[in-house]
Amino acid sequence: MDPAASTGKNVSPSSKPISKKKHKEGFWRRLGKDLYQNKDLYLLVIPVLAFYAIFHYAPMYGAVIAFQNFRPALGISDSPWVGFQHFQDFFGSFFFRRLMVNTIRISLLSLIFVFPSSIILALLINEVKNKKFARLVQTITYMPFFISMIVVAGMIRTFVAHDGIITTLLGPFGVPARNMLDNVSYFLPILVISEIWQQVGWGSIIFLAALQGIDQEQYEAAAIDGAGRWKQTIHVTLPGILTTIVILFILRMGNMLSVGAERILLLYSPQVYEVADVISTFVYRRGLVDFQFSYAAAVNLFNSVVNVFFLVTANWLSRKVTANEVSLF
Repeated sequence: MDPAASTGKNVSPSSKPISKKKHKEGFWRRLGKDLYQNKDLYLLVIPVLAFYAIFHYAPMYGAVIAFQNFRPALGISDSPWVGFQHFQDFFGSFFFRRLMVNTIRISLLSLIFVFPSSIILALLINEVKNKKFARLVQTITYMPFFISMIVVAGMIRTFVAHDGIITTLLGPFGVPARNMLDNVSYFLPILVISEIWQQVGWGSIIFLAALQGIDQEQYEAAAIDGAGRWKQTIHVTLPGILTTIVILFILRMGNMLSVGAERILLLYSPQVYEVADVISTFVYRRGLVDFQFSYAAAVNLFNSVVNVFFLVTANWLSRKVTANEVSLF
C-alpha cells in the first residue's frame, strides 16, 4: 500500500530528504563552478594565503621546543624532552609576578589612554566644518606613524636627556635635570604619551571611515528634536560607530599581553626594569641574548595562550551584551 495513501498526505518529490552523498557532490560541484567563474579573484588570494601559511602557521611547529631542552646542533627532532619543566621554572621564578604586573599595567594604560584617543580625534575632525583644515590636521597627525621606531626612540631619548629640551622646560616645575627615562616615575608616562603621539592619527582612519557611513538624516531628525551637537554625538554618532569600536576593542584584547616590545626595548634600561620589563622584552633577553631558546619559547607560548583567552572572553562578552549582533566569531 502507498504510504501517502495510508496517511492521507501527498508526498512531493521535493520533500524527500537529500542524501549526504548527493549533498556533498552538490557542494563540490558548486565550489568548482565558483572557482572557474572567479578564478582571477582566487589567484589574487593565493599570495596572501601563502604568506600566512609560510610565516605564521609553518613556524608554529617550532613551539614544541618549549617542551624540550633545545640544542641547535641536535635540532628539534633530536633535542631531549623536558615536559613542563620550563613552565614550572617560570611560574616559580622571581620574574613571573613582576612581568605579569608590568605587562598588565602597561596594557591597561594603553587601553585606557591610547585606544580612546583615536576615537576622540576622529570625532573632533568630523566636527570640523573647514574641510581643508580637517585634511591638514589629518596629515599632521598621520605623519608620526610613518617615522621609524628607532628614529622616534632617538628623538625621545634626546628630548628627555639630562640637558634635553623637555627636561629643561619642566625644570621650573620640579623635574630634576637628569635623564627622565632612568626614573621609574617618568618612564610609563613617557611611554604612553609617545605611543599616543605616534598612533593616534593612524588609528583614527578607520573611525573616520565609519563616521562617513552614518545616515545624515539621523542628524537632521535629532536637530529637529532639539538635540545639540553634544547630544547628537552621544545619541547618533557613537551608536553609529559602536560596531567598529567593539570589533577593534576585541582585537586589541587579543594582544592584551603583547605590548609593543620594540618601543620598550629602545627606551628602557636596567634602572627601570621594575616598571618597564614585560613578557615580550623578557623573552627577547632570554632567547636572543642569553640563548635560552626553550625557556623563552615556553614563556612566549604562555603569553600567546593568555592572549587567546582574553580574545575569546572579550568576544563572548560582546555577544552577550549585544545579543549576538557584534562579534568576531
